[in-house]
Amino acid sequence: MGFDIVRVMITGGDERKTLQVMAEHSDLTEIMTVENCSDISRAIEALLDVEDPISGAFRLEVSSAGIDRPLTRLSDFQRFAGFDARVEMLINVDGRRRFKGRLLGVEGEAIHLDLEEEEAEVYLAFQDMSRAKLILTDELIAAAQAGG
Repeated sequence: MGFDIVRVMITGGDERKTLQVMAEHSDLTEIMTVENCSDISRAIEALLDVEDPISGAFRLEVSSAGIDRPLTRLSDFQRFAGFDARVEMLINVDGRRRFKGRLLGVEGEAIHLDLEEEEAEVYLAFQDMSRAKLILTDELIAAAQAGG
C-alpha cells in the first residue's frame, strides 16, 4: 500500500486489549494523513477478520509514528543521526540500562550515541535494545516542519 510498519504492539489486559499499529509512508517525503491511517486500518481489519490471530475482543488503533517516534529499525538510528534519543537496553551496559544522548549513527549492528551530559560516547548493540525513541526538541520540530 506504500507504507512501512514502524511498530506493532498489543497493550492492556484481556478486558481492554488494544492492537496499536504505527506506520509511515515508504516515500519518506510524504506526510501521513488521517485518511492514510483509515486506509491502513481497513486493510488490517480485513486481514484480522480472515486470520483471527488475536483471541477475544480488542480495539485497533492505527497512527503515524509522530515526531518523537519510536526507533525500531537499525536504519532509523542512521536516518535520525544528529537528533536526541532515549534508549533502554535489555541487559546492563556499563552498569546501566537507560541512555540519553545524541545519535551519531550506526556502526555494524551497534548504535553510536553521544552521552553529551557525561562527555562520553557509547556503542549499544541493536539486538540488546528493548526500546528507543526520539526526544522532542525544538531542533526535531524544526526538521519535521522543514520536511526533514
